[in-house]
Amino acid sequence: MKHLITGALTAALLSGTAVAAWAQDATYTLRATANSNENDEDYDGLVVFKNYVESASNGQIGVELFIGTQLCSTGEECLEGVAEGSIDIYISTSGGTASLFPFVQVLDLPYLMSDDRVAEAVLDNGSPFVATMRQKVSEASDGQVRLMTIGNTGGWRNFANTVRPVQTPADLEGLKIRTVPAELPQVLTSALGASPTGIPWPELFTSLQTGVVEGTKNGITDIMSMKFPDAGLQYLTLDGHAYMGALWFMNNEKFMDMPEDLRKVVADGFYQLQQATFASPKRKSIAAYQAFTDGGGAIYVPTPDEKQMFLEAAAPVQDWFRENVDGGSEVLDSMLATVEEVQTQLDAEYAAELN
Repeated sequence: MKHLITGALTAALLSGTAVAAWAQDATYTLRATANSNENDEDYDGLVVFKNYVESASNGQIGVELFIGTQLCSTGEECLEGVAEGSIDIYISTSGGTASLFPFVQVLDLPYLMSDDRVAEAVLDNGSPFVATMRQKVSEASDGQVRLMTIGNTGGWRNFANTVRPVQTPADLEGLKIRTVPAELPQVLTSALGASPTGIPWPELFTSLQTGVVEGTKNGITDIMSMKFPDAGLQYLTLDGHAYMGALWFMNNEKFMDMPEDLRKVVADGFYQLQQATFASPKRKSIAAYQAFTDGGGAIYVPTPDEKQMFLEAAAPVQDWFRENVDGGSEVLDSMLATVEEVQTQLDAEYAAELN
């Protein structure tokens, strides 16, 4: 953790004020949990959040980190804890919260955002899309849960398999692809011609090794941290079909009980956290891609025409989402409008930058 200390914390330490002392004397204590580990982007974000909030509040706010399943083990259980107030802050992927907030699966819809620059602007805390998501979370939780920010956890989701190179959707035909046990990723996998198979994350290594599944949809850092190449995963296609969004929730009553100046510190802390999670996968992916190819793995980047084939094959998933997900049309329309607005702005920026 020492290497993750931020400039703000360093300054505080140099002035002789230790964060441990701050936390002990804090007026407000925030209990934050992530069902991950200390190698994860979620942990990186929480460390930045803790350091910033404790220093910027001059010790009035202390942050306790619970990494793993000490406080809760499932999305439903953790969000129930947030709603009840036994947990103050919780981070989840859309899959972990879809049973309670089904509309968050909009983050899993394929090929909506083209790259990091678009995704980070769409997920900016002040964007119309994030405002829509915040309102939907508040309504669905009767005002008990607050969506604080949407960061990243693992970069971009890509197709990887043990059998053959995949350059177009036709190459996925018949492959048994692992998905989470949720309907949307299964609909996507089927639309692209593969055979979806719901497998819990802890069982995926053995399932790849034994041929129960022949592929998966993951980011490179997850692939390498779980040592999936040792289970035979050798072909990776950088189709970037989904940005791996991380939803950060907070107990609304705890947030609103703070005076406005400290609420601003917490809000700024979540901005710092978001930026850290945007950056962390980019750096970690460099070594991960190198390790993948060093181990004999093959990486394929689809051409623009091939990428268009994937986009067209996956188009029916949007229709399914509108028809089957409560609140789906509202959040998808907001996402598409925000993407269009961002792309227009970026086109203008590119015109200035490139000419």
